[in-house]
Amino acid sequence: MRRKAAVGIVFLLLGLLMPAAAQAAIPAHALVGYLHASFANGSGYTRIADVPDDWDIIDLAFAEPTSTTSGELRFGLCPAAECPNVESEAEFIAGIKAQREKGKKVVISVGGQNGQVRLTTAAARDAFVSSASAIIDKYGLDGIDIDFEGHSLSLDPGDTDFKNPKTPVVANLISALKTLKAKYGNDFVLTMAPETFFVQLGHQFYGPGPNGSADPRSGAYLPVIHALRDSLTVLHVQDYNSGPIMGLDGQYHTMGTADFHTAMTDMVLTGFPVAGDAANVFPALKPEQVAIGLPASPSAGNGHTTPADVRASLDCLTKGSGCGTYQPHGTFPALRGLMTWSINWDKFGGWEFSKNFASYFG
Repeated sequence: MRRKAAVGIVFLLLGLLMPAAAQAAIPAHALVGYLHASFANGSGYTRIADVPDDWDIIDLAFAEPTSTTSGELRFGLCPAAECPNVESEAEFIAGIKAQREKGKKVVISVGGQNGQVRLTTAAARDAFVSSASAIIDKYGLDGIDIDFEGHSLSLDPGDTDFKNPKTPVVANLISALKTLKAKYGNDFVLTMAPETFFVQLGHQFYGPGPNGSADPRSGAYLPVIHALRDSLTVLHVQDYNSGPIMGLDGQYHTMGTADFHTAMTDMVLTGFPVAGDAANVFPALKPEQVAIGLPASPSAGNGHTTPADVRASLDCLTKGSGCGTYQPHGTFPALRGLMTWSINWDKFGGWEFSKNFASYFG
């Protein structure tokens, strides 16, 4: 009796000491979705406890800074006036715990369309780390998602080497994320959701360019991705709200098509010359680090792609079959999966997106 009780106590203590993140790995093929937690929109509010089991990584949208350059993040649930069915904070925390106990990863997403974050100083960097940690600890989260859009990231004139960035907003973000990774350890989930402008456009333009005439935001995510590639869980570039982007075939591809997703994904899986310089190549990421980012429905954003075209792109990338005009530079069966904006919009659309993912990957 005593021995059995002692063993039971040991396992109980191990369960308390071991975070949920260490108890279940992200599936080989994962579905990532954003959950509108701090605001309302036309898709309606969905409680964290009501997120279906199809979702493997749940990004809580959004933590936003107190000011553009403060670095100090704030996160709170949608006000009841906007979201009449919002849960209490205690219910929200319990819902996160329940999702994690099922093996799901729940992370805080920082930024979004309205949350401009520019870490211009060391003080802002430190405030970012401390406030992000406070949110992660308060809600019992698995990590962080960086969804910097707009003018959050840009490159200063003369900052031309993505391997050694000098621009403060870039260098300070890298430093902050490395600090968070070191604090929370190997199980810390780090995802990123840049727009194509900040990643694949870097194949043509990087920062303001030698004449200072290009957009300084062009390719500005590349040094962040590169510096953190050994810590990066999943990169899911937003293949939406995008202009035409040149692929590795020298042709421009337009969002909403199978070829666009194939070409954009192939670029990060193959690597590409930065600003057209064959001597300065952004190295390929591992397939298991890459997912395709898509709108869940036509209402969710520009660039919605039909389920048939999504499946065609997946077939092309993972099986080498059914490719369109763009031919990828390999077959990538370990491609991690799909990301969508958003879980709320997928619910609004009758769960079409997640059902198709589940039927494709099983």
